[in-house]
Amino acid sequence: MTPRLTIALDAMGGDHAPDMVLAGAEIARQRHPDVEFLVFGDEQRLLPLLGKREGLKAVAQVHHTTDVVSSHAKPSVALRGGRRSSMRLAIDAVSDGRAGVVVSAGNTGALMAMAKMVLKTLPGIDRPAIASYFPTLRGETVMLDLGANLECDDENLVQFAIMGAVFARTVLGVLEPTVGLLNVGSEDQKGHESIRTAAAKLRGTALPFKFHGFVEGNDITAGTVDVVVTDGFTGNVALKTAEGMARLYTEFLRRTFRSSLIAKLGYLLAKPAFKKLKTRTDPRRYNGAMLLGLRGVCVKSHGGTDAFGFANAICVAIDLAAREFNDRIKEELQRLGAQQAPDTQAAAI
Repeated sequence: MTPRLTIALDAMGGDHAPDMVLAGAEIARQRHPDVEFLVFGDEQRLLPLLGKREGLKAVAQVHHTTDVVSSHAKPSVALRGGRRSSMRLAIDAVSDGRAGVVVSAGNTGALMAMAKMVLKTLPGIDRPAIASYFPTLRGETVMLDLGANLECDDENLVQFAIMGAVFARTVLGVLEPTVGLLNVGSEDQKGHESIRTAAAKLRGTALPFKFHGFVEGNDITAGTVDVVVTDGFTGNVALKTAEGMARLYTEFLRRTFRSSLIAKLGYLLAKPAFKKLKTRTDPRRYNGAMLLGLRGVCVKSHGGTDAFGFANAICVAIDLAAREFNDRIKEELQRLGAQQAPDTQAAAI
């Protein structure tokens, strides 16, 4: 029999915790009946909520703590003072083998700092990266880093490319992912030295993905490549800009269809089509940013999401564990190391 996957939940992280967390866990349990949960948080708030969900209660163990990492806490403060917090205890459960994955909707910086310190990085990975995927004209595209590393050298970008390609292949099902480096132009001479050096390394790497070259901002939503690689500063700005534009156009549509009686009638006729559009672009469907490169699966849910969105974040973690994502990363890093060894020996001679 395949062992049940145990999921550690930071039940107190997020704007609507713990209600949203447990409601999301119940949805995820219905989708994946073979999982169980370690729930970390205030039992006085958790037990009454579990009592309303008998199915979830049967596969959940509550571990009591009243300590919570504030959404505004600095990572350094969370590291020093949050050792008994629900977030830290959930991460510890993965570190000591009691859980296979951890999911939290709490403070992103604190989660990254704690996870990196407790879980450590995989062999061959210098820095973990935050990755997520979103809809494009061609399907879905993975993008990393989204804010963990404000400055990156060429080696970091190459490692991000490998991790992003593994994600696209194992989770999104793309057999031979295309990878692009986000730049200010598509020409070879564009960009700073680190990104040009990373491009040169990726062109000479025989790994199971295709390096497209440089891509620009408009290529992201066009789906020009399956994986967009960039530093955390640029990636976070691009992500927040895209989110803001989506909200802007949604508001423009709402105001337009309220502008006149004819516009309101037009909306009624087009309502089924807009319902499909809303489903396709619903950010909750793409909730769950992965902290890639750690010795353990750690998924960050958006803090303001609802139960449906949090359930999707849990399902992302389940997919990563089920497809042995970290093992695939290690295999490709070993392959890269084997390719680089002859070049290093030749350079020494």
